[in-house]
Amino acid sequence: PLITVNCAILGGSLFMVERDYNFAEATTYGISSGIGWALAITAMAGVREKLKYSDIPDGLQGLGITFITAGLMAMGFMSFSGVKL
Repeated sequence: PLITVNCAILGGSLFMVERDYNFAEATTYGISSGIGWALAITAMAGVREKLKYSDIPDGLQGLGITFITAGLMAMGFMSFSGVKL
């Protein structure tokens, strides 16, 4: 939804202000964040398209399988940032 995109844009902007980036760093961060966001949304759309035609139990259809998928994708993307659990 649109509110999610707006919150992500606001969060990225506030992150740049907090880190006190100069113009070049802010531009690089903004473009890279946009590319990362597009990659994540495209991957999620592809997975949801595959799930549409999959045999999913009744209790997990819809929002349930979406949360599980988003969580698994988040753990996969965390490996790029070097976050240790």
